[in-house]
Amino acid sequence: MPVIRVEELTFCYNGTEVISEIGFAVERGVYLAVVGPNGSGKSTLVKNILGILKPQQGRVELFGRRLDDFTQWEKIGYLPQRLNGLNTHFPGTVAEIVQMGLTKKDPALLADTLDMMAIGHLARRLIGDLSNGEQQRAMLARALIRRPELLIFDEPTTALDPETRDIFYALTQELSRKEGTTVVLVTHDSGVVGQYARHLLYLDKKVIFSGTFRDFCASPDMAGFFGATSQHIICHQHDKTGSGR
Repeated sequence: MPVIRVEELTFCYNGTEVISEIGFAVERGVYLAVVGPNGSGKSTLVKNILGILKPQQGRVELFGRRLDDFTQWEKIGYLPQRLNGLNTHFPGTVAEIVQMGLTKKDPALLADTLDMMAIGHLARRLIGDLSNGEQQRAMLARALIRRPELLIFDEPTTALDPETRDIFYALTQELSRKEGTTVVLVTHDSGVVGQYARHLLYLDKKVIFSGTFRDFCASPDMAGFFGATSQHIICHQHDKTGSGR
């Protein structure tokens, strides 16, 4: 049973199709990178999967249940593209905000999660006193602390420095491979994410490619679409240290 199943999904803004007849499935434990140019519908797709937006046609299933019938939202961790919902004037510390997703406080789990994102030293700082990058790391920690079965991130590395970005990618790869967490990562880092993710969905209002990075590398159609050089920059199948996904 796929964790996510999308069938013939179409969504319009003001009568204009933003995504059209999208279809794909994500199995348990898969690390999927959703990549595409600006305006390709990546964030719109994620919002339709989570029920934030309602499609004009098509259907979405989460953990085998239609979206209208799905109630187990505790299984999902989500970080939106922009932190518009974060009230930086809220008088809460990083530790308090990260723990909001827990039903019972767990000091060891909190410390471990903060250390994952290299913000243990910020635990007692007010969220509003942090830089944008530090706030982003705190919200990533909040999404991770419950160890949900499905993690959905929409451009999570935009405000991160390169070192923290690489830590985040390696962490999510480890969660996918060792703990069976399903990860859906919307990103503009098309030349980087192939080092970590196992599957690729390339979107430009329609699905241009859906499959493993190895399949992407071997596809003559993708060589014709991107050019062989760009194709291999994206696939990372020829890295000396690559895992040959």
